[in-house]
Amino acid sequence: MTTDMPAPQANRTLSLSDWEQKWHDNKISFHQPEVHRLLEANIDKVIDGRTSVRFFFPLCGKAVDMKWLADMGHSVVGVEISELAIRQFFEESNLTYSKEPVPAIPGAMVYKNSEKNISIYQCDLFSFSSSIDGQFQGIWDRGSLVAINPKDRDKYAALMTSLMAQDCRYLLWTIVYNAELYGGPPFSVPHEQVQSLYGTSCDLELLYSEESLKQKYQSWGVDSVTENVHLIALKSIEN
Repeated sequence: MTTDMPAPQANRTLSLSDWEQKWHDNKISFHQPEVHRLLEANIDKVIDGRTSVRFFFPLCGKAVDMKWLADMGHSVVGVEISELAIRQFFEESNLTYSKEPVPAIPGAMVYKNSEKNISIYQCDLFSFSSSIDGQFQGIWDRGSLVAINPKDRDKYAALMTSLMAQDCRYLLWTIVYNAELYGGPPFSVPHEQVQSLYGTSCDLELLYSEESLKQKYQSWGVDSVTENVHLIALKSIEN
């Protein structure tokens, strides 16, 4: 069990219905209408010369990054609890979609656009597994680890590593700030905790770490916010 999460946030809990309500009320300041600059800046390290990479987007919302990658010829699988977010993604991307139940996950639906090879599962992220849709060669985690309840981080990291194919390259965005001053989400995830969550099974490289002065962060009442981007890969299997 990890022990180094910021104490004031350790017991903060949001339910799935809380997140669905945020979408219903359009309280989605976490959504970005353009491709994330740190994904653009580091995409070559994730692609690593490969073509037709299978990408996983945990808690994908309606991220335009999904279509951006699909337009490059990659395939995308996302998981999102909000049906509204999923429908908005396809509609705002001008993509048609089909909808069908997921037999292995009671109550879950999967929305698909076959032309762009994009599938989004509407379900609890922790109901998803590699038995549902295989493993992935790329993961873009822009607002997922920082959004889940802090007490679930060990379970989350175990799920992410189980979804990684041996050649997977996992790009993880986190933020770090004084958790005494803001309750989250997004929650503060110190570099040391990323190391404790993934370091046993994975190699980690800190690609980017910089203090951010975004106006949104200033509204939280914190004194500083650092954005970090890690590149995570499974440790090599020794022969």
